[in-house]
Amino acid sequence: MGEIMTAEPTTLWPEEIRLSKGKDSLFVKFDNGYETTLSAELLRVESPSAEVQGHGVGQKTTPAGKAHVTISALEPVGNYAIRISFSDGHDTGLFSWDILYDYGQRQQQLLADYLERLAAAGGSRH
Repeated sequence: MGEIMTAEPTTLWPEEIRLSKGKDSLFVKFDNGYETTLSAELLRVESPSAEVQGHGVGQKTTPAGKAHVTISALEPVGNYAIRISFSDGHDTGLFSWDILYDYGQRQQQLLADYLERLAAAGGSRH
């Protein structure tokens, strides 16, 4: 008789989500032990919203002047995401647990890519 295979969950679950005192970063601890702290700036400029990501390939925008943006509110969305409201009024992106985990894993590259796009567009973080 063969082994019974159990499917592993495809989604990691956050055990803790905490906004920093200055509201400039978000700490997330996942059920696999991975912990990450994501800056409000990175979350804002990589928001999964259509406003930032666009509606198709090549439509991504590069928001400028977000170095000092803060997180003004966190709202749970079902059992799979949070809506983050930012101090600049942006609040349309839904950050799933998978997105938060992915951004934590790739935040250095995401920030480098953002700074490169910003420079190419002649924009500034401030």
